[in-house]
Parts: sequence; structure tokens; C-alpha cells
Amino acid sequence: MPKRYWYIIITYVATQLSALVGVPVLYGLLGFGETDAITIWSVLSFTIATIIILRLLKPDMMEAQTREDRSSSGKIVLWSIAGVFLALFAQGIAALIETNIFGIPTGSENTMQLMNIARESPLFILLPVVFAPITEEIIFRKVIFGQMYKRFNFLLAVLVSSLVFGAFHFDFTHMLVYFSMGVVFAFLYVKTKSIITPIVAHMAMNSFVVLSQYFYTEEDIRRMQEQLQTIVTGGFL
Repeated sequence: MPKRYWYIIITYVATQLSALVGVPVLYGLLGFGETDAITIWSVLSFTIATIIILRLLKPDMMEAQTREDRSSSGKIVLWSIAGVFLALFAQGIAALIETNIFGIPTGSENTMQLMNIARESPLFILLPVVFAPITEEIIFRKVIFGQMYKRFNFLLAVLVSSLVFGAFHFDFTHMLVYFSMGVVFAFLYVKTKSIITPIVAHMAMNSFVVLSQYFYTEEDIRRMQEQLQTIVTGGFL
């Protein structure tokens, strides 16, 4: 694996861990409110991390422009749009399996917590809508999946990268949901041979989730999810 990929991984992990120091400094020493401290540090640290990661990825971007098998802009756009629906469908099926087979309650606590922060501090929305899709797709699809796919088969590469992708969301109860998304985004990357496709699809999907949940309470969201799963389950029976 190229040395720059290790630097990309280190940058991402360091950014995740930096909140353990940065947030307490803003909250405890500088007097920011807890939500503002989380928002300011998250946006600031991920802005810096995204710039560093994109800079490190510049040789790959230049190489992609000269590849003969690169996808056209039209194909990337079409698969980016299709990818949103594929990801939402896969997420819905995974949620159905979690609820009906494993008895896991609907609704992700991780998503709920992020949305609570976003409602109090709208600037935080930049994290799931912009920074997370860019950094996560580069790390989990371009670097981890991409390097494994070169050496092994698609199945093993997507299995490992999607499991790691789910683990980094620290919501192990809904691991299957994150895993299903990882599979879809890996498929989009392979299908178009461009990391832009899963990034755009990931951005669009997160934007849809954020906008659909921004104006609702946790109880409203849980109720809607349960009603939707009842309708979908009824359609299969």
C-alpha cells in the first residue's frame, strides 16, 4: 500500500480521536457550551482533515484523469443517483432483518444523537452531509476496499471494508445497516471506477436523512420507521 494511504488513515484516525482533547478544551477552558464545543471542534478538525486527505490523494486524482477505462461524467451522475436509492433500499432491508429476526428496536441512537446536536447547532450538519461522505469514502472504499480488491476478490474486500466502516460508526447494534451501506458504496466504486460516485451518493443519502429527520422528534422518527417497516413487511407476506 502506498505510503500516502497510511498518512490518510492516520489523519482520519487522529481527527476522530482529537475530539477527546479538543472538545473538553473548548467546553471546559474556553467556556463554550457543550453543543457548540462539539460542533466547532468537529467542523474545524474535519475541515483540516479533508484538505489534508484530498492533498494526499492528488496523485490518484491526476492518474484517474488519464485512465482509458474511466467512466464518463454522465455514467457517474446516473450511478450516483441510482446509488442513493440502492443505499436506502439496502438500509431498509437491513433494518427489517434487525427488527424482525434479531428483535433490535428501530432507530439508530448514533443518528439520533447527531440530529440532536444538529438541531441545536445547524452548522454541525456540515459533518454528515459534506465531511463524512468525503473522508469515509476515501478511507473505506478508495484505500481499504480498493487495496484489498486489488489483491483478493470482491467478496472478501467488501466484507472487511464494510465491517470496518460499520465499526467506525460506534453503533454496533445496527452494524448490519452500516454494513449494507458499505456494500452498496463499494459496488458503485467498482461499477464506475471512480470514488466520486460513492461520495456523491453518500452525500445525497445523508442529506436526505438529515432533512427528513431535522424537524421531527426521536419519538416521531421511531413511530414513522415502525409504520414503514409494517407496510414493507406486509408487502412480503
